[in-house]
Amino acid sequence: MKRLFVVASLLVLLTGCSRNAITGRSQLSLFNEADIQSMAATEYTQFLSQNKVISTSGSKDAEMVRRVGQRLTAAINNFYANQPDIAQELKQYKWEYNLVDSKEVNAWCMPGGKIVVYTGLLPITQNEAALAAVVGHEIAHALAKHGNERMSQATAQQLGGQALQIAIANKTPAAQNLFMSAYGIGSQVGALLPFSRKQELEADRYGLIYSAMAGYNPQEAIPLWERMAKAGSGQKPPEILSTHPAEATRIQKLQELMPEALKYYKPVGK
Repeated sequence: MKRLFVVASLLVLLTGCSRNAITGRSQLSLFNEADIQSMAATEYTQFLSQNKVISTSGSKDAEMVRRVGQRLTAAINNFYANQPDIAQELKQYKWEYNLVDSKEVNAWCMPGGKIVVYTGLLPITQNEAALAAVVGHEIAHALAKHGNERMSQATAQQLGGQALQIAIANKTPAAQNLFMSAYGIGSQVGALLPFSRKQELEADRYGLIYSAMAGYNPQEAIPLWERMAKAGSGQKPPEILSTHPAEATRIQKLQELMPEALKYYKPVGK
């Protein structure tokens, strides 16, 4: 019986691996991306209906979030325009950018381009370029399909992939909880699934590149994460750090990635 379980587990892992078009890395993806994006659209609409969304009308902060989102996604679409496999995936993205009134220090991007920034994050970002670094990082997680990978890894051991695939397609409560946990949306759903070091490095790298391509100075990411680490030293660390570990080595890694990112940097208007 144990041998059969091991064989079945290997079959799940082998048949569930696919190559990510952006990172080039093989990753475990047990869930259909179309189903995940459909659930994302549903959960995003529900989330916005249950929280206070700051309108861009009369709000400089909300307008900034929209502007940052639009500049980033325009740069991303332009960058991948000549790469058919990625450009085709991006056609399925229906980008949305919203600022939500909450003290939480958090931001996230669901599959399909559903972005939320919490007002509690803005005192730490302090400027538009730093906000672009955060949003670019979150977009990178979505494009690299890290949420799908985390959900797949969490279920592969239980051989529940097929059952959960059906659950995702049918948007069952269990699937919703798994989805929200994987994408770091709200702590009320239970333990959040942390990103791996490899996923974080990928998001850091591409997030810096995306913000640079959009005309934001990627070097603002260094003081940003220094401020984030300082905010995380209190009794209640920022919610974003539940899934994005603030380690001392992170800033060192960002510094190592900076020369590559700066190659893409051209300030707007120059």
